[in-house]
Amino acid sequence: MERLKVLKTYKVYIGGKFPRTESGRYYSPKNAKGEVLGNICFCSRKDIRNSVVAARKAFGGWSERAANNRGQILYRIAEMLEGRKAQFIEELILQGSTKVQAEKEVVLSIDRLIYYAGWCDKYTQVLGSVNPVASSHFNFSMHVPTGVVGILADQKTSLIGLISLIAPVIAGGNTCVVLASEKLPLCAITFSEVLNSSDLPGGVLNVLTGSCSEMMKPLTTHMDVNAMIYSGSDKSIVKELKESSALNLKRILHYDLDWMKADSQDLYKLSDFQEVKTTWHPIENIGGASSSY
Repeated sequence: MERLKVLKTYKVYIGGKFPRTESGRYYSPKNAKGEVLGNICFCSRKDIRNSVVAARKAFGGWSERAANNRGQILYRIAEMLEGRKAQFIEELILQGSTKVQAEKEVVLSIDRLIYYAGWCDKYTQVLGSVNPVASSHFNFSMHVPTGVVGILADQKTSLIGLISLIAPVIAGGNTCVVLASEKLPLCAITFSEVLNSSDLPGGVLNVLTGSCSEMMKPLTTHMDVNAMIYSGSDKSIVKELKESSALNLKRILHYDLDWMKADSQDLYKLSDFQEVKTTWHPIENIGGASSSY
């Protein structure tokens, strides 16, 4: 007798744990060949609330970590992804990629994590400044994290689009809630398994699956979410995000890029989720010499 295939049930990732969706709903997306990809959680508004609570709870500890330590953790995530290359390649092929495309996407995803890991302890020096002022003060501008960021992952890719959005957000000390690609969700939850076995604290990155159109508004209107990212070309989604974000003046970022290209990674993706903080430091003249205290 032909053996029945045991489909994997992909759970969501909230607060460093893998719960089943609160809604109890699942869906089974298929690839172009009609093959079922797996049993995927169909998340609800309650899952979003739980994820935002987890992200906000983790924000203080993550944003206050030493920048060098954040870089070490992102590098560790890249190491763990490197060790599971074969699994991600297999999932990408199952979702419709060729072997060559899948290998290229996984390798580029690893390299992109390392790229942003390298910026963790450097971006404040590059982006910050000492400003001229008409008083006896030093005036410094520095960058601090925005807070909790909601991410509508790229719908055309399963891995590289996801990592290209996540990496600069957490590298800059933010925490996030991610809505994975609805039709290509496999790599998002498998990447959560990578995170869970790395040194990333629980709650820094939370991953949900299901209908983007159903979950987008509850996430965008949540008063404890400080910014939103959308990757795609649907103008109606951009319009809805802008309208929904007006409730608490969220920052809305819209990217419509080919994430496989080198110019889709840069320092300014990281600075998009930073606030500029200005600090004044008085100067005292003692015996004709200038000193600060």
